[in-house]
Amino acid sequence: MALRTADDYRAGLKDGRRVVYQGRHVDATTEPDFIDAINHSALCYDIHDRNPELSVGELDGEPTSAFWLAPTSQEALARRGRLIEEVSRLGGGTIVLKEVGSDALFALLRVTTGEYQRNAQAFAAEVRRRDLALCVGQTDVKGDRSKGPSAQDDPDLYLRVVDEDETTITVRGAKTHTSFSANADEIVVLPTRAMGPDDADYAVSFAIPIDTPGLTLYVSPFSAGETNEFEHPLASRHKLLESLTVFDDVKVPKDRVFMLRQPELAGPLALAFVDFHRYTAINYKLPLLDQIVGAALLMAEANGIARAAHVKSKITALITWAETVRMLAELAGLNATESQNGVWRPDPLAVNMAKYHFAHGFNEATAHLIDIAGGLLITGPGGADWDNPEVRAVLEKYYAGAVPGEQRLRLANFVADLTAHSYGGYQRVLALHAEGSLEAEKLEILRSYDAGRARDYVQQLAGIEI
Repeated sequence: MALRTADDYRAGLKDGRRVVYQGRHVDATTEPDFIDAINHSALCYDIHDRNPELSVGELDGEPTSAFWLAPTSQEALARRGRLIEEVSRLGGGTIVLKEVGSDALFALLRVTTGEYQRNAQAFAAEVRRRDLALCVGQTDVKGDRSKGPSAQDDPDLYLRVVDEDETTITVRGAKTHTSFSANADEIVVLPTRAMGPDDADYAVSFAIPIDTPGLTLYVSPFSAGETNEFEHPLASRHKLLESLTVFDDVKVPKDRVFMLRQPELAGPLALAFVDFHRYTAINYKLPLLDQIVGAALLMAEANGIARAAHVKSKITALITWAETVRMLAELAGLNATESQNGVWRPDPLAVNMAKYHFAHGFNEATAHLIDIAGGLLITGPGGADWDNPEVRAVLEKYYAGAVPGEQRLRLANFVADLTAHSYGGYQRVLALHAEGSLEAEKLEILRSYDAGRARDYVQQLAGIEI
């Protein structure tokens, strides 16, 4: 086994992958708009040097990235939560890379059976040995959402098996919202939903290298273009690449297949991924919560309003929101339970309550922050102004508050990046839809809650039996 360096990771992206960006076929390693995203993802390799105690584990006497160690106890799951929080803190409160792929890997180890379990175990060993970077293709494009996979007018709107021979299967279709696809080594494909007998061809899971023939990535241009550090302290350094991921009769070796025409397992595998992925979400969001609370405190001081009653009330609300998510995240690890194949599962009730509470409160939290910061978020000067010494002198004079003008402007730009610019819009959409929508989280809360305790107690007090 070997721990790759960030440079090893970058070098591994130089292959024959097909990437389309803004209408052009591009080299992912040299496209200017991709550089920040690749550097951001490389943090999951940098962390091995920055914090080896947390990020490096051991398996069979060899060092391995702790991201790839399946949790086999409550403490192991809690450690994973701390690792995710730490690498997200390096990444400005944005998910980095290895978290998503390892979520998928653990789901496969939990749910797969028979020869497909053996394939999953062999793949997990390969990932650990090579310290690979994995992305996950789960969300199908879905077409008419009132219809299931096999009922669509166009059968390719869910990824499906179209052919099979002795050594391979052939798949066709597309996945969407695929984070990190252009800068990962391999993609793990999972089903997006529960399926019935008629959907057997769609009940498929596998892993292949990104440069596999027939696989094409259409990368979103959201947040494209250069950004300067003065105006965009977050967006200038931290970025994700998302794609429509198209499989045009892609051949998959059968030893890389983890589920094949097993519709009865499609739902359990999808939910197993959700268990881990939402646990990842509530831990990688913790630095973002700290950013929002910290920015509110500093902006209140900079504007000279920290003692105002309404400001104290807003900051108290922000602290309550942030710390509730943090405590639920910790509870999800403490209440973890052992499940299939020895892989421990984070408590789904605490996980989904944390994710719902974060997402449900995000808009109000950012509104409080904007209110405290003021209109300077969108009326302030730009980086070119700041770079001109003559103009800078004017800005420093007239934008001074309870702190010097530079501090106040840089704080305002930080808040604007977080809430008002394209990076803030990206975070807003992530809050509502990444790792599952509010409705999906509500369904899991209802499914995970043990209603018997409350029902039985009331029946006992009321002297009835229903």
